[in-house]
Amino acid sequence: MRAIGIILAGGNNNKMRELSNKRAIAAMPIAGSYRSIDFALSNMSNSHIQKVAVLTQYNARSLNEHLMSSKWWDFGRKQGGLYVFTPTVTADNSWWYRGTADAIYQNLSFLKNSHEPYVVIASGDGIYKLDYNKVLEYHISKRADVTVVCTDKYEDDVTRFGVLKMNADGRIEEFDEKPMISDSHTISTGIYVLRRRQLIEMIEKCAQEDRHDFVTDILIRYKNLKRIYGYKIDSYWNNISTVEAYYKTNMDFLKPDVRNYFFKQEPLIRTKIDDLPPAKYNPGAKVKNSLVASGCIINGTVENSVLFKKVFVGNNCVIKNSVILNDVYLGDNTHIENCVVESRDTIRANSCHIGEDGIKVVVEKNERYVL
Repeated sequence: MRAIGIILAGGNNNKMRELSNKRAIAAMPIAGSYRSIDFALSNMSNSHIQKVAVLTQYNARSLNEHLMSSKWWDFGRKQGGLYVFTPTVTADNSWWYRGTADAIYQNLSFLKNSHEPYVVIASGDGIYKLDYNKVLEYHISKRADVTVVCTDKYEDDVTRFGVLKMNADGRIEEFDEKPMISDSHTISTGIYVLRRRQLIEMIEKCAQEDRHDFVTDILIRYKNLKRIYGYKIDSYWNNISTVEAYYKTNMDFLKPDVRNYFFKQEPLIRTKIDDLPPAKYNPGAKVKNSLVASGCIINGTVENSVLFKKVFVGNNCVIKNSVILNDVYLGDNTHIENCVVESRDTIRANSCHIGEDGIKVVVEKNERYVL
């Protein structure tokens, strides 16, 4: 493909509450076996983008470990490859990334040393499948300066997104970032296509004016000066910028049509593979409408839930409408309902956690192994 890829995966988000205390949002587990960033990486690979940079910063250890080998997404090539960039102190600059535009500016050599004419910029917290070739074709046919991939959202609060309005030709006439109130339901998905040389020019101008945000300082400032178009998609798209959105996204994978779309329809989503045994269901285990990942051992009842890798469910446990992250031990007679249980937690026997006013995040710091 005639484009390089940039995945923005460095931001912090307080709306994820305790879940973002030890990992980046892009490293959040999704659908039993995946990470959030797997979707953007797989879309890049499936669109034949051979050279991709991931810009990481906040709590990046888990994410960097996940990205250690590029072979899982088929980026292990002589031409191209997967690059992971973190903030670096230099003689000229000692800042961390101060925003999305600043993150690109601090790694501008990646753009200048490339030869592909176009750039695809994506966010690391989006859950979707998209052929970026179609977006690029649309971008070229409209002779656009910037193309923004957008979608319609009716059931969610659109004020946590960038909200836009387009004319009949698809050109964006209004763009508001996280407005307090909006009568539009068309939102930006955080995916952009533009010419590489133009991106370099815009980013350098932002830096000269001490501006740091891609949306506010480029898209919104230039919307009347540049030809900025919207490319609307109607397939599944969601992001995980809040605990509620993260919970809903995982619950969506319990729907047969969503599972079929991501797991059985080409092109597939790829992820790093762990060598784990299949899930084991002991006598007395009852599982209904749930995703259970490899390495799990089930003794109790699991309903309408997503269990990630290496979860142990004790005797007489009841898990309903919950997301249990990796390597959680649930003691006997535990009741979990409407919760997200943090990874590597040990829930003591006879515990009860129920999310009554929304989704409850369960973080237990009990020592599983003691001398």
